[in-house]
Amino acid sequence: MTEHKPTRSELKRQAILQAARDAFQERGVHSTSMDELAALASVSKRTVYNHFASKEALIMALMTELWQQATLHEGRDYEPGVALHSQLCDLLESEIEVICSQEYIELNRVAFDHFLHQPQALREQVEKLSAHEPATRRWIRAAVADGRLAELDDEIASQQLHNLIKGSCFWPQLMQIAPLLGAQERHDLASRTAALFLSHYQA
Repeated sequence: MTEHKPTRSELKRQAILQAARDAFQERGVHSTSMDELAALASVSKRTVYNHFASKEALIMALMTELWQQATLHEGRDYEPGVALHSQLCDLLESEIEVICSQEYIELNRVAFDHFLHQPQALREQVEKLSAHEPATRRWIRAAVADGRLAELDDEIASQQLHNLIKGSCFWPQLMQIAPLLGAQERHDLASRTAALFLSHYQA
């Protein structure tokens, strides 16, 4: 397979995203201008606007990138002959690793701070992120089809998994009332969550 070589436009887009990631976390969205982002990315202001119409668009591009990294997990499909707990635990641990990362927490803090007084805008952005189907939901649907999970609403079940995870490795850290989880703590959280989920839904 031929390796994809980024175009100049793609390289500029990535440079702008990296500049925004650094600047937003260091100074905040409101204190960062598009001129400053252009200078940090070594591109023209026009180039910045060609890729991103606003700072809100930049925030959502960064959030979408991390959300996909956390939840899509291409290649982690349901395996009929493998124990459910080990499959789900591995899937959740990969998701937790991203959700619990310093970058993910800090970027979410930036986004929440920016959209805090814009509830309608926040709802719209959350809906856009929710349009990406997480790997856990695909896995649940496949396990139900294979007869190994009871009949259920896969959307609700997937949300329940994410809520169980985020209650321990996202919200407390976002609010700065708990430290980031270590590797063993992340593994234990994934294992406990998988066991709890399967105790209710396993056929």
